Amino acid sequence: MTTVNITRDLLNRQIRDKGATRFQRLHHVTDPFIKRLGLETELQGHTGCVNCLEWNERGDLLASGSDDQHAIIWDPFKQKKLTTMHTGHAANIFTVKFLPHSGDRILVTGAADTKVHVHDVTAKETIHMFSDHTNRVKRIATAPMWPNTFWSAAEDGIIRQYDLRESSKHSEVLIDLTEFCGQLVEAKCLAVNPRDNNYLAVGANGPFVRLYDIRMIHNYRKSMVQSTSAAVHTFCDRKKPIPDGAGQYYVAGHLPVKLPDYNNRLRVLVATYVTFSPDGTELLVNMGGEQVYLFDLTFKQKPYTFSLQKKPQSSPDVQNGRTTNVSNGIHLPTSHVHLTESRIHACQFSSSASDPSHLIWRKIKQQANDAFARQQWTQAIQLYSLGIHQAHYNAMLYGNRAAAYMKRKWDGDHYDALRDCLKALTLNPAHLKAHFRMARCLFELKYVSEALECLDDFKGRFPEQAHSSACDSLDKDIKAALFAKNESEDKKANSSVRFHSFSRKESIPDDERLLRECSLDYKHRYCGHCNTTTDIKEANFFGSKGQYIVSGSDDGSFFIWEKETTNLVRILQGDESIVNCLQPHPSYCFLATSGIDPVVRLWTPRPEMECENVRIVEDMESAAQANQRRMNADPLEVMLLHMGYRITGLRGVGSEGSDDESSSDGQVQCRPS
Repeated sequence: MTTVNITRDLLNRQIRDKGATRFQRLHHVTDPFIKRLGLETELQGHTGCVNCLEWNERGDLLASGSDDQHAIIWDPFKQKKLTTMHTGHAANIFTVKFLPHSGDRILVTGAADTKVHVHDVTAKETIHMFSDHTNRVKRIATAPMWPNTFWSAAEDGIIRQYDLRESSKHSEVLIDLTEFCGQLVEAKCLAVNPRDNNYLAVGANGPFVRLYDIRMIHNYRKSMVQSTSAAVHTFCDRKKPIPDGAGQYYVAGHLPVKLPDYNNRLRVLVATYVTFSPDGTELLVNMGGEQVYLFDLTFKQKPYTFSLQKKPQSSPDVQNGRTTNVSNGIHLPTSHVHLTESRIHACQFSSSASDPSHLIWRKIKQQANDAFARQQWTQAIQLYSLGIHQAHYNAMLYGNRAAAYMKRKWDGDHYDALRDCLKALTLNPAHLKAHFRMARCLFELKYVSEALECLDDFKGRFPEQAHSSACDSLDKDIKAALFAKNESEDKKANSSVRFHSFSRKESIPDDERLLRECSLDYKHRYCGHCNTTTDIKEANFFGSKGQYIVSGSDDGSFFIWEKETTNLVRILQGDESIVNCLQPHPSYCFLATSGIDPVVRLWTPRPEMECENVRIVEDMESAAQANQRRMNADPLEVMLLHMGYRITGLRGVGSEGSDDESSSDGQVQCRPS
């Protein structure tokens, strides 16, 4: 089918003048190209870490910014420097952006000195300097619809808007996160939707990612302010910082309740990068201290665990040919439709031998079951994901993948397993194993009371399983946890010192609380990389349709996943220490990366006859496993890692011993400079 489509496009290219451009954009990133991706060249010119990269719209220029306070404009195809200029910053540059429709003449930079500078690259001059932020500037965002406007995010918690037509010295506060989250909040990243420039995504410390409607905010403020002025407005006297409906929050459903665990392990959750898909319908987030998440902006799915605070609703079940209403211990979203018995049979019939895809997914399922039997959990998960991609209606595949997640126990695995169990029950409400696994997942996610309710409901549905060893074991674990919880609460209540009176947890305004309660859940999760050491680590879409996901990692590699299956397909060594930046070319299979090394690396598909690619990481599963252990390192090990040491043999939370012989000695090695 792919060959036919490419041939058709070749014919169209011969017929139409615009065919070449269309062909190029449709097929510039394909699976064979990904498999042949290798190092093209290293661009040398910086003397410090390269913290940011940016292509111009045509893709014939690449800008970079560095700790050396210089910006360089490169010709990537001729592999040479075109312009080198000192930006006037007094500290590390974290962000560079070409201003749209400026003929690639205007470059905007932000740095650790709290300043935002605007440069005329042709004249090598800094033409505007803004000093409105009070902490490090981490990201600049631009929008084609507004060529004279751009935005900045800084660690003072403020998103500022700049309009060079109105002022060359001052900016306007668009969003002040401190009004929502207190003075300790830090804005880390932002991006503008490429298809609708009215929407701005903001990432900060904490698990929540925010999406704002810029028009609604401006219209709201215009209605509140009678006179216009070029001065900065903070609008602190207003009841609402932004109008109702102007903000939408997104969060991985398991993260809010896991915050104490992460804080105790000295691992801070922070969104280090946000970006939109090429068509503007999806939002990608690299969550520092955790995984990479994809949010579907068109599908409104609330996190499953959020509804556990409310009374569970009834859900239909199929037993003996009748539909009955029973509680399943967790509220199933209304967007999921439960199947009647006839509907289940219809799904089963559609997956019979008459279906051409039947043999494909059945073979994949068998391979996944074999991997599961060998305790190769990641391989099993990837195979089950392939099967689900072929047969998304099959409840067994979701149930089996949930079991593999529960065995692997990486960060977020139990929540993904819970989601799979719910999906399996949606497709087949009589799925015994999915129901029991859901109770176990709730317990592992620390929803202990809900886990007991779910288990009791399981016993009612399947009385023949009520006294099985697995059921008795889970019942014992849940009741022990409930006893410990009640005992702990009694001790606090009887103590002469009321511990909760001195809690460091900040109270948040009602507006913020409501926005968090209305957060929407993720669509896909991508695992394997490690993101705990830097707060500028990027994740990006790769391909004209964003069909691949790329991200840097603390182990010096960068990772490539298939977007829809979430399967890891490639790992390449991109830096001696850490890969922070990955910026795909707008129309070629061309990737620019940078990190701790003072170079920019360019990656392209290598010729088929070329010698072995030494940059490829062959054992992807072991590399991913090592990164998960690194993210769960003990506090002392984390401190040593941040000081520049490489630790082997890291113990993982929930890991079942070390299966990596090379890391069994726990040796500490100094990282090469």
